[in-house]
Amino acid sequence: MAPAGHALAALPPMDDLPPPPGAGGKRLDFNQGEPTVPVRLMENTREVVFRPRGEMRLTTQGPIQKTLEAPAGSRWRVRLLSGKPAVMRVFVSLAQVRFADKAGLEAQRTLWAGRGLKVRAHVLGSLYGIAGKVIDNRRYQVLLDEPLDEAGAAERQAQLLRKFGAHTTRFEEVAQPSTGVMELLDEAGHSVALAEGRISAVSLGGEGFDISQVEYAVGYPSHGFEDRSYRGALELVMDRGGKIAVVNQVSLEDLLKGLVPSEIFARAPMEALKAQAVTARGEVLAKIGLQHLADPYLLCSEQHCAVYRGKSGEAASTSRAVEATRGEALFAQDGHLVDSVYSAICGGHTEDNENVWGGVPDPNLRGRPDLLGHAEISPSPDLAAYLDAKLPSACHLSTFTNESRYRWTKRFSAEELNRLTASLGIGEVQAIGVLERGVSGRAIRLAVSGLLGATEIRGELNIRKRFGMLNSSMFVVSAERDARGRPTAWVFRGGGWGHGVGMCQVGAIGRAEAGQTYRDILRFYFSGAEVSRIY
Repeated sequence: MAPAGHALAALPPMDDLPPPPGAGGKRLDFNQGEPTVPVRLMENTREVVFRPRGEMRLTTQGPIQKTLEAPAGSRWRVRLLSGKPAVMRVFVSLAQVRFADKAGLEAQRTLWAGRGLKVRAHVLGSLYGIAGKVIDNRRYQVLLDEPLDEAGAAERQAQLLRKFGAHTTRFEEVAQPSTGVMELLDEAGHSVALAEGRISAVSLGGEGFDISQVEYAVGYPSHGFEDRSYRGALELVMDRGGKIAVVNQVSLEDLLKGLVPSEIFARAPMEALKAQAVTARGEVLAKIGLQHLADPYLLCSEQHCAVYRGKSGEAASTSRAVEATRGEALFAQDGHLVDSVYSAICGGHTEDNENVWGGVPDPNLRGRPDLLGHAEISPSPDLAAYLDAKLPSACHLSTFTNESRYRWTKRFSAEELNRLTASLGIGEVQAIGVLERGVSGRAIRLAVSGLLGATEIRGELNIRKRFGMLNSSMFVVSAERDARGRPTAWVFRGGGWGHGVGMCQVGAIGRAEAGQTYRDILRFYFSGAEVSRIY
């Protein structure tokens, strides 16, 4: 294993799919052992305005490379002159298998060959070592060996679902990278330089940058734009659509300072804040090489990865928690990094990872009762009784609990629900029933019957989205009917807020308030995993 402060070289690709062209500049770098992470701040934009908070050095890429320096506070504008989108190839992903499970990989090959389909294995993730600890999130992705476009992939997925009941995902590959020309303009509006594909900006004293009108919460009701400040360096590059993406090259610890306050109450007890800092650090490391594989960054700054507002989002208390746990992450008994995911309120019981996201079971992500006392009741077999019970759950006893999210009711009129299910093609809904639940009682397979037919909805998030983004899938559902037995309304009564896997954030606060340390809290939620410092 490499000594402290040095990373092992990443393993070469172990499949027959080449790495995406143009991906060489996107990697996890190490500075004295601390990773620097490329995080997307903006994309799909034609113009960016920013100011350095200290003296700045700018470098443009192109036939004529140009470097210039500028004072703190100077205003710079980059606009897109021309851009050509990337050409993408899309593969249907049939399954994921642990990297060590060669027998499981072979079983998948045999299964799909028996169904008359040709598949290939692609290795996701990376392997490196820091200070004697292994960070290994590699896994095999079993891909249907048919390069497709977006429409073709969607149709193929539908065919596989109808014929085999297979719930698939998509894997994207860059066949031809995007290209473009950007123009750099100074405060007076004068054109200073042209760049092909990349402009790099470094604050020489590490003061960072202010960026105008950063778009956030894309696709959510809270969507908007605001001016923000960021630590680290900036890169302006071509995104997959041939427009400008702004990428923040930021140290992991500074990233966490701008991320943790968006994930937990900044006034929570310090031990809970420390637990959140450690889990957020581990989750970032666990995602490297698994997401945004066809984009010019490793992580985004939205809920898809983790909400990151930069220096604008920092709070003194959470920064102290990050500093107090600097370089610490969770490791399993075998020494491997734990994917330390978390959700807001578990509702009294956490969930197994495979019941939410599919894939292989993770021994450190097992659902369990989140109780501070002794209680005999569990979500199975009577979830309705469980929802009514007065449980000593950590997320309910916490002074930070939200009663309307710990236990909640969502009512839809028949007309409202029929609009939500219209795309299923089953007509007016007559019956809804849970076919399968996880250990926490969360629905993972739902039957919906209508006047024109019936269908199944699979997956915790798919179920929540179908019904107007329910707080969680830990629910029971009932119909209100008229005298003729026709549904007039549907009532979902549930518990918890979020997927329920890993650490319950409000539960962690409840445990801290009960006197538990952050190490105790993490040991509980992640099945005995231990905190170790890696840099």
